[in-house]
Parts: sequence; C-alpha cells; structure tokens
Amino acid sequence: MSSIVVSELEYAPPGADSLFFDVSFGVAPGEHAALVGANGVGKSTILRILSGEYEADEGEFALGGNVLTMTQDVGMSRPTDTLREMLVEVAPKALRDAGREMIAAEKAMLDGSDANANEKGMKFAEAITHWGDMGGYELESQWAAAARRSVKTEVTDFSTRLVSELSGGERKRLVLDLLLNSGADVLLLDEPDNYLDIPTRVWLEEQIKSCKSTILMVSHDRTLLERVATKIIVIEGSGCWVHGGSYATFPEARQKRQELLGDALKRWNDEERRLFHHMKIMKQRAAQNFKNATKANAAETRWEKFVAIGPPPPPVPDQQIYVTLRGADSARRVVKLEQVSIGDLFFPFSDEVHFGERLGLIGPNGTGKSHLLGALAGTLDTRDGEAEVTGTIQFGPRTSIGMFTQVNDRPDFHGKQCLDIVRQRVFDDEKSMKSLARYGLVNNARQEFHTLSGGQKARLEILCLELEGHNVLLLDEPTDNLDIESSEALELALDGFQGTVIAVSHDRTFLGRFDRFVMINDDGEVYSLPDYETAMIALADPAHLSNVRLAKPLT
Repeated sequence: MSSIVVSELEYAPPGADSLFFDVSFGVAPGEHAALVGANGVGKSTILRILSGEYEADEGEFALGGNVLTMTQDVGMSRPTDTLREMLVEVAPKALRDAGREMIAAEKAMLDGSDANANEKGMKFAEAITHWGDMGGYELESQWAAAARRSVKTEVTDFSTRLVSELSGGERKRLVLDLLLNSGADVLLLDEPDNYLDIPTRVWLEEQIKSCKSTILMVSHDRTLLERVATKIIVIEGSGCWVHGGSYATFPEARQKRQELLGDALKRWNDEERRLFHHMKIMKQRAAQNFKNATKANAAETRWEKFVAIGPPPPPVPDQQIYVTLRGADSARRVVKLEQVSIGDLFFPFSDEVHFGERLGLIGPNGTGKSHLLGALAGTLDTRDGEAEVTGTIQFGPRTSIGMFTQVNDRPDFHGKQCLDIVRQRVFDDEKSMKSLARYGLVNNARQEFHTLSGGQKARLEILCLELEGHNVLLLDEPTDNLDIESSEALELALDGFQGTVIAVSHDRTFLGRFDRFVMINDDGEVYSLPDYETAMIALADPAHLSNVRLAKPLT
C-alpha cells in the first residue's frame, strides 16, 4: 500500500532543543497532502527524515512501496554538475547508488593519469553493466522523454550537458516531470513550485491532480495548495494537527480549532479549581470531624488524578509579524520609460507609472523581468553586453527607491549581525530590538546575515525597506521564501503603503492585489494588461497575447 504513516516523531538538530515532537499523521494511498507551518518549524526536516537523509530522535514511520524525493534546492546547489549527475540524485535508491558508482568510475578512468588504467577500465565496465542490469538505460529513456517536454533546447547528452545551461525553472520542471510521471508509489516534494513561472505552476497543478502517486509536499503557494492539496498537515506548537480538506477551508478550520482549544483549556482550569476548592473544604471538615476523613481523602485522590492527566493543549500562539510600510508623497508621475530595452531580451517599449500604483511585471521565466527591475533600481550589471540598457528611464521628483532582491543578495549585509544591520537604520538598541521583534527576528538578533534561512533573510530585507522610508518599492519575488503568515503580513502592509509598488512575482495570491500588469512574452513583446483577470488569461497562453481582449501592446 502506498500510504504514509508517521507516529510520535521527534527531532532535535545537533546541539539544539527539539525542533518538534509528537508529530503523528497519516496519508492514505493516492492522497495529495501538504505540510504547512511557519518558517523554521521543521517541514523540510520531516521530509528528510522520511526520505532517510536524517534520523529521527524518537518515533517511527512507514512508507508503502517505492519512494522518490525532490529536495528544495534540487539543481540549484551544484550548477557545475551535469544533468546526469542531477537526475541520478532523484532516482530510486538502488539506481541512485548504481549511477553514483558509474559516474565515479568514469571520472576515475578519465582523470588523465595512466596509473592503474586497466583496473580503472575494468571498474568502469563493471559499473556500466551494473547500471544496465538495474534498469539504468530504461531510466535514461525516461530522462530523454522528460527533457523533450521540459527543456527548450534539445538535450543530446546528459553526461556532458551542464545544469547551469538550463534556467532554474527548466531544471525544476525537468525533475518534476520525471517524478510525477515515474509511477512511484510515494513522492516527497519540497517546495516544488519554487523557481517556476505562473504557466509552469499551472502545468504543475494539472500534473499533481492527475498523478496517482501518494504525495506529501511542502509549499507556500496558496493558490497551488487550494487547487491540489486534499489534506493539510499543520506543523505548529512543537507538534501537528490535520485538516482533512482543501487549503481553501483551512484558515476557517484553524480559527475554529483555536477557539475550541481555548474553551477546553478554560473548562479544564475551571474544573481543576473546583476540585481543588472542594478538596480543601473536605480537609477542613475532616480536621473538625474525623468522620469526614474518607470523603476528604477521596476528594484529594480525585483532584490528584485530574491534575496527573494534565490540561489540554492551549491555542498555538500566532506568529506575530507586523509590517508597517509608511512611504511618502511623490510627484504624480513616478517614472517614465521611453523606448526602453535591455539587450535582446525584449523590444523597446514606453510606459508611465503613477503615484500609488501597484504594477506587476509578469511573464514566463527568462524574458527579462528581473533585468527590467534592476534597470529601474540602477543596479543592473551592464558590463555584459546582453544587459545593455537602451532608451531612457526618468524618475519624478521626491522619489526614494527601495529594492528587494530575489536571492536576498545584499553584500552590504555580509559579515554583520541582524542587530547591527537594523541599528544602522534606527541608531538605537532598544528600538532596533523592537523592530526585530515585530518581524519575528528578535531571537536572531546576534546571528550573522549569511546564517539566516531564506525566509528570515527576506523578512530582514523587508524590515530594512520599512525603516529606510522609501516611497517607491521595487520587489523581485518578495514572497518566494516567506511562509504564508509572513506573506499575508507583507500584503496587508502594502495595502496601507502610501507609495508606489512595482513587483516581479509568480505568486498568484500576491498578484491578485495589484492594479495593473506589464507582461513580457518569450518573443520579447511587451503588453499592458489592465487587471488581474486579464493577466491570468494572458499567462495561460502568452504566445498569443494579441488575441487577449484588453491587452494593449507597448512595443
């Protein structure tokens, strides 16, 4: 049976307190379940335990059938690898071991030295034979089929084509295509939507819905969770609980659960006080009349047994993230673009952005959206001819520009602790600590920037934008590493922000709050789209934007 059963799982990182304990849940055959919770509660760790990468401190689990795993950073951590090396790592264990052995033997044979050449050749021949016997050639044919569907340029040799020659989205789609069409009994997917553009996320939704495998995944994409998850497993309060339905009904279910937990705890406290008070009265009566001693002892036993069982769990404290983006007034015309293009990424186009607008830059991966945001910020590296900016970009008076980077690449933060970074903008220790507390970072005050998680880095960068008081925010994938609560806090803050926002994002829930959109398609054409609904229609078929009603060409 392709089920997942987890019982009383507990794990503590080396030298640290328990990350979670008493985690128990089940996923039935064919179910598509999602692990949700705040950054740092252990969602990815649970997947790593189930895949055998980590060992739990306590508890047990069982996975039925063959299991395939996709890590969060697949294809990203080692860009100099070949596609063969990347895909071997997501193969079934026996094939993975055989593939690693074959690759190591081949490298040893080709290392340029003549020492033990015959022995190296023999080992390579044995490794190739073992690879074939284990089903390696059948797997290679699956790689080829997935590559034809997922990679824009033909892949002729997986052993020489480098991972870095594919975009991040192509790498992720190639692995997902392979896994979702593998016929595996169980799939463990850690943030499968990261690095995917919106058309590919829609493709992912359809692939998951049609997949017969049992799936346990981690994702922060609320739209994807609403459309594909049949069960929500919530990691919070050092344990977990299960919502047996779609993410669409999860917020309401969680609120109701919190209320019930609060009521149950209040009833327990009331009953404990009642039993304790009754015991005290009986003790006083027994002191006055020994005939009441039996009743007093019985009252004491009843109270002790009640206390020994313990109270029900309290409501889980909500993650308190308070984002307060203030902004300020600027000229009505914030920025004017005249015949702007960057290399050969897109055709020259002209547009204006006015004060208070929420403008989304959308389109498939690789069309130049982040390059355009970098050109607006003045941070684009133009030493490469492909990034040469032509045309003019003119900002209006009284504009102050703040930039959020997609990869949280802030050289000015390197080697500095969080408190030092914030103190440079607040100039007061107490106020700095209060600011970190509002963003859930007070416990990371003395931690260096490079050691933070992706979500923590994102929150710190948004906090700095707030403290700097800009009235024009340029945001490149701001919700990519944020947990759902942090994304919602950012969205609420942007609603009240007195200024202009231009953002690149593939988060459909986040984009749903924007006023209008500029879309760049694969052919380099640029279109203006007046609302979210039109933008989603255009993204469904970006190659035929001219047929989309209300789409206005800017090139």
